[in-house]
Amino acid sequence: MRRHEEPFPRHSGTLPVAAQEPASQSAGFGRKAARTVAELLITVGLVMLLFVVYALYVTNWTSARLQQEASSELDKRWSQERQTRSEPIDGKAFGRIYIPSFGADYRFTIQQGVDAAALEVGPGHYKDTAMPGKLGNFGLAGHRVGKGAPFNDLDLLNSCDAIVIETADTFFVYRVLPMKQEIADWESGKKLDRKCTGVSPLDAPYDATFGRVIVTPDRRDAVSPVPYKPAGVLAKESHLPLLSLTTCHPWFSERERLIIHAVLTDQYEKTPGAGYVDLLQTIGET
Repeated sequence: MRRHEEPFPRHSGTLPVAAQEPASQSAGFGRKAARTVAELLITVGLVMLLFVVYALYVTNWTSARLQQEASSELDKRWSQERQTRSEPIDGKAFGRIYIPSFGADYRFTIQQGVDAAALEVGPGHYKDTAMPGKLGNFGLAGHRVGKGAPFNDLDLLNSCDAIVIETADTFFVYRVLPMKQEIADWESGKKLDRKCTGVSPLDAPYDATFGRVIVTPDRRDAVSPVPYKPAGVLAKESHLPLLSLTTCHPWFSERERLIIHAVLTDQYEKTPGAGYVDLLQTIGET
């Protein structure tokens, strides 16, 4: 008797080996791709970590050494010059900046110029801006991250906070101007604070000059004689004696610039035996 044959073979429950290979190959490729991506992410993470270590520590150590050398050289030059005033030398220190609210140990030499080499040492002076204590705008630039980060905490400054500039023979005391949001209540608020003596909201043409301003990098006019106004708005003899500190904003970015504007309120001739600590007592910052 002839055996009955099924028209189709019975399904064994598993696919033939030949049919399994494409899925196996796909799984293997997926594992390799995932492993490659993971390795790339680890590598990128290590590179970023090394960059942060370099930016926050290595460049700070280098700048600290350069700052110490510049400070010693400045003291030597001042002792030699005595009462003779000389013009600042490109790349060399000619003064110091102190910010009392940042602590008694906050001090940096000020270099002439804002090129990379100068700013690696400390804050640099925009050479086409006024000198300390003079009519016009004394403009300084400084790093916010790495390379000593002298302007790391500029965003913490408040209106009326003191910024002291030391030259060979004089201490100049500037105080941060009122913030934009304080203008309306200034008369009944901070004006009563003793340290705000000499500080008040500015009228036109300084009506865009506040204690803290954030601008785009192309606003070079932040350090103009009259900030944010074209040159020649006021005759030189009518300029206010301002100080403007500029730095990158926000942290780890050059997308914007943070500007601190201050006005000169006092100046004190240096006397033998008296230094910055004595000045702090005089201006009530101790």
